[in-house]
Amino acid sequence: MAILETRELNKWFGGLHVTGNVDFTLEQGEIHCLIGPNGAGKSTFFRLILGEHLPTSGTILYAGEDITHAKPFQRIGKGISVKFQVPGIFKALSVRHNLTIALQDHYPVSRLDEEIDRLLEFLKLTEAQRQLAGNLSHGQKQWLEIGMAIGLKPRLLLLDEPTAGMTPDETFATGEMVQELNRQGVTVLAVEHDMAFVRQIAQRVTVLHFGKIFAQGTIDEIVADERVTAIYLGEAHA
Repeated sequence: MAILETRELNKWFGGLHVTGNVDFTLEQGEIHCLIGPNGAGKSTFFRLILGEHLPTSGTILYAGEDITHAKPFQRIGKGISVKFQVPGIFKALSVRHNLTIALQDHYPVSRLDEEIDRLLEFLKLTEAQRQLAGNLSHGQKQWLEIGMAIGLKPRLLLLDEPTAGMTPDETFATGEMVQELNRQGVTVLAVEHDMAFVRQIAQRVTVLHFGKIFAQGTIDEIVADERVTAIYLGEAHA
């Protein structure tokens, strides 16, 4: 069953057509990566899914339910969570306090500390839990926000360039986290530029170009597609 579908999804900003008749399907339990050159429409597509932008036309279905006009908080309540490229953490608070804020409305007090401890271990942040979040390394800040997103127990996790600015080791560790979350039943849709990370995690890949789906397939199929290579090198105009 598809957990997410878009049908003939369009978004115009004035005379600019940034999302063009996108028919997209994300299967339940899948790790799917969305790639494309700068300006391909990836961020706009994400914001349409989240409800931050409303489409000019078309339909968005989540687990078969039409959420095209649902508010962002309603979509979160249905099991969609997101981690943006720039960490939205509370830098003046401790790591543990950040997780407490994210989780406190979703768990009874009797379970809260146990759940936070579990998350800290998963995020490799147990030893840093008393540090101010602003003092973490860049990679650790990214992991903390992933923890704040997955603490809500989402069915669908959206990741917007989760490895931006990370070292290769941090990027690989993030991939392992994503794969473990997927084994636990979380469906993942990630926008990403790091092709090593995409190769590590993706079961399917969609390439966007000028707001339209340009290619889809496994990572090996996408890498072997000369048309995809061309648009990344700026040689294609269609």
